[in-house]
Amino acid sequence: MAQELAVPRALEEEARIERPPLGRRLFTLARRHPLGVFGLLIVGLLFFAGIFAEIDVFGVKFGVAPFDPQAIDRDALEVGPSLTHPFGTDRLGRDVLSRTIFGARISLMIGMISIFFGVTIGAALGVVSGYLGHFVDSVIQRTVDILLAFPAIVLLLAVVTVFGDEDSNVRRFLAEDTPLPEGSFLGVPFFLDIFIVSLAIGIAVIAGVARITRGAVLSIKENVYVDAARALGASDARIMWSHIFPNVAALVVILASITLPLAILAEAAISFLGVGVPVPTPSWGADLTGPNRASALSGAWWPVFFPGLALSLVVLGFNMLGDAFRDISDPRLRGSLGVGSGGGGRTGGI
Repeated sequence: MAQELAVPRALEEEARIERPPLGRRLFTLARRHPLGVFGLLIVGLLFFAGIFAEIDVFGVKFGVAPFDPQAIDRDALEVGPSLTHPFGTDRLGRDVLSRTIFGARISLMIGMISIFFGVTIGAALGVVSGYLGHFVDSVIQRTVDILLAFPAIVLLLAVVTVFGDEDSNVRRFLAEDTPLPEGSFLGVPFFLDIFIVSLAIGIAVIAGVARITRGAVLSIKENVYVDAARALGASDARIMWSHIFPNVAALVVILASITLPLAILAEAAISFLGVGVPVPTPSWGADLTGPNRASALSGAWWPVFFPGLALSLVVLGFNMLGDAFRDISDPRLRGSLGVGSGGGGRTGGI
C-alpha cells in the first residue's frame, strides 16, 4: 500500500506592490484620458487668462481693460485681424483680443461664485432631504419642484430683474451690510452687479444639484454602516457629516465640474438678452449681440466670432474634464494607474 507523504506547503509571502513614480502614473492617466487632458489645458488657459488678464508680454499689455476710454484706438475702428490686432477691433476701435482675454475673468468669476453658492446649498439640501425624509423631504422637494417648473432662462431673468433692481432689499443689503464693493474689485468693474448675476445663476443651480444628491443619499442611507452608527448613538448631524456626505462628495465634485460651464453659458445667455453683465464690461455673451451682431451681418465677423469661439472652447473643455473625472472617480470605470502587476492591466470593472 503506497503511503502518501503529506508535504507541507510553504507559506508564500505576499508580494509587495511597488508604486511607480508619480510622473509615470500621471503619464498613464493622461494616456488613458486624452480628452480629459485637452479639457484640462483649456480650463488651465481660462484660469491663466482670468488671473493674469492684465499681464505685460514683451511690452504689449494684452489685458488692457477694454472699457477704459484711454485704451480705445481711434485710428483702428473695426479693422480685421492683423499683426497689430490679432483678433481685429470692434466698431469703437477696441481690441477684440483684449476683450476676449478680459472676458475670461468675468466668466470665470461668475462661474466660480455661482457654482460655489449653488452646489454648496444644493448638496446640503439634498443630503438633509434624502436622509431625514418625511416632512422635511416633502418641503424641500416641493420647493425644488417649484424652481424646476420654470424654464431656466425665465427663472434667471426673473431673479436678476428682482435682485438687480436699485431699490430691491437684496441689493441694498449687499451694498450696505456686506463688504461687497459696488465699484471695481479685483480688476472687475461693477462687481456688485456681477455678483448679483452670479447669485441668480446659483439659485437656478440649487434645484438640480439638490435633486441628484437626494437620489444618491436615499441609496447610501440604507447601508449597514449607517445603521451601525445610529445604533452606537451617533446623532443625525454626525451621521450626515461623517458617513453620508463623504460618500457623495465625489458626485458633488462631478456635478460642480459639469455645471460650471452651464453657468458660464447662462451668463452669456442673459448678457445676450441685455440683462446680464453691465456694459461696457467685457463679456463673451454681451459681445455676441448688440452692435457686434449688426456688424457681423454687414461683414465684420471678428468681434462676434472670437468671443463665441472662446465660449465654445471653455464649455467643451469643462465637459471633457468633468467626464474624465467621472471615469477616474467611478470604481467601475477606474483602472489602476500602473501601480503594479497585480491587476495593473485591467481598466476597471467588478
